[in-house]
Amino acid sequence: MIIDCHGHYTTAPPALAAWRDRQIAGLADPALAPSRAGLRIGDDELRETIEANQLRLMDERGIDLTVFSPRASFMAHHIGDFRTSAEWAAICNELCHRVSLLYPERFVPAAMLPQSPGADPATCIPELVRCVEEYGAVAVNLNPDPSGGHWTAPPLTDRSWYPVYEKMAEYGIPAMIHVSTSVNPAFHTTGAHYLNADTTAFMQLVQGDLFADFPDLRLVIPHGGGAVPYHWGRFRGLAMALGKPPLEEHVLGNVFFDTCVYHQPGADLLFDVLPARNILFASEMVGAVRDIDPCSGHHFDDTRRYTEAAGLSAADLAAVQEHNARAVYPRLDALLKRQGR
Repeated sequence: MIIDCHGHYTTAPPALAAWRDRQIAGLADPALAPSRAGLRIGDDELRETIEANQLRLMDERGIDLTVFSPRASFMAHHIGDFRTSAEWAAICNELCHRVSLLYPERFVPAAMLPQSPGADPATCIPELVRCVEEYGAVAVNLNPDPSGGHWTAPPLTDRSWYPVYEKMAEYGIPAMIHVSTSVNPAFHTTGAHYLNADTTAFMQLVQGDLFADFPDLRLVIPHGGGAVPYHWGRFRGLAMALGKPPLEEHVLGNVFFDTCVYHQPGADLLFDVLPARNILFASEMVGAVRDIDPCSGHHFDDTRRYTEAAGLSAADLAAVQEHNARAVYPRLDALLKRQGR
């Protein structure tokens, strides 16, 4: 199998964005606030958006299954308060669940959390529980910066995050560390904020000792790890200066990276620097980079091409494309086994 661990519902029906606009308007004027019942999206609308986009590309590129979560830039945790985020997360998670019901062998849900600046992360737990127990979510997306580019949250190693990690450990689910929209004009959302966050999250984990408290916790850092592979020597040296064990012992038993790197030299570097067991295939297709690369004639996000041209052994390629995801996402592995795969 080829498992894409990083997919978002970026093509959701327009009614979803329209409802969100009304929700935001309702923050200033409660009379404008929409009701949950006012959002009506039929199964045929879901099929149309999926079959013309993600599913079509999956079939063209030979991808068997995608771990599917709400659109990252739409999480926008900085808007409103916890109640705003809770209502929005519930709606978005339900749509991804419905997609997984329509295409049970092609999409498996992962949940966004109802985070909000300054809110106790433990407030996210009811939605996490609901998504795992009712929707069969195999992972969550965890935003290390709910403020939208101002970085007011404590580092991921802070004990305030521990209730979320405890629940993740209980369910055996990983988190993808994924920020949302930047409202800081200094940081472009997908070109700077996303990659900055990947790099920042990794350094926070190097500085701390989170995995001493949670030895089975699994975190996926997307977009190839931001600057991490390119500056691996810097991180090794910083770990030494901080008195930490070698990175292979300190973080690589718990931290994984995806292949959302959109050119061959970058993908080659990722595979050359990091152990194959720490890399999971992903594309984030129909995401931030949707165009065709004029240098190759193929879509930038057709990451299968880069992975298969990187010179991996057959065993390492199979690990990256399937087996690592099954190990990092044990609930996904269990589901696949129930399906006979």
